[in-house]
Amino acid sequence: MKGPAGYLAGLSPLGPSQRQLRVGEEVRRVLAELFARTTFRDPDLADADVTVTEVRLSPDFKHATVFIARLGRSDIDALLPGLKRVAPWLRTQMSHKLRLRVAPELHFQPDTTLDYAMHMDSLLKSPDVKRDLDAQHQGDESEDEPEV
Repeated sequence: MKGPAGYLAGLSPLGPSQRQLRVGEEVRRVLAELFARTTFRDPDLADADVTVTEVRLSPDFKHATVFIARLGRSDIDALLPGLKRVAPWLRTQMSHKLRLRVAPELHFQPDTTLDYAMHMDSLLKSPDVKRDLDAQHQGDESEDEPEV
């Protein structure tokens, strides 16, 4: 399988290698620095504050999936076309700062983990779930007591 999603097929069952993790973190750091210091001419990115949350590299280091977020905002999907347009420039800038044989091709994805965590938190705080958790907790305590 090729393409950004296809690299997952090449992962070992143990997950990414230490080198993939280390290089991915370096790529994340460099991209975050570029986003912080660069004013883009692209109208979609002109006033955008983008946070690079994670970078996952393919086993051959030719593709990098860059997870991005906008803290406090949920309109990250609107930035994806602009990010795709500036990806070749970002790749060139990244290649100047990193010592890699080949700079990975960048593929941007919205990071939805914070939204998912907030959704789970709201579910856990809902009255129905609280009631079920309290009932389960009380049932666990009564099982611990020895029967006479």
